[in-house]
Amino acid sequence: MITEEVRKCGGRVGFSVIDLATGEEGILAHLHRGGGPLLGRYRVNLDDLERVGVAAIRRALAEKELVVIDEVAPMELLSPAFVPAVEEALASGKALLISTHANADHPVAHRVRQELTLFRVRLSNRDLLVEEIARALGAA
Repeated sequence: MITEEVRKCGGRVGFSVIDLATGEEGILAHLHRGGGPLLGRYRVNLDDLERVGVAAIRRALAEKELVVIDEVAPMELLSPAFVPAVEEALASGKALLISTHANADHPVAHRVRQELTLFRVRLSNRDLLVEEIARALGAA
């Protein structure tokens, strides 16, 4: 699963959640959404996060060699189903590519940072990291 900004008229209005394998998409959070937990300016859509994001993690664990989770961050961590899905991924023995938000102060975010090889992504190194991460995953 990945998340992407939703932009309208040049400004960010929310975030989408996407299942990489199926292309299914939902709204993770939005400025103009009614209901759901408020995080900063955004209302988090736990239904779509679980329907699309958590389902994508579980499907990848069952069917794929590589599990991608972008990202373990405050919005996603509001979901009671998301944390166990990440824990299942950590226990799976599968190849994992998981991003964490730098300010995510949650036990599962700490586990990701402690148990996996950590790559710090910055604007200055992000393009160079592609080959290094591919090598670490055995793809290069």
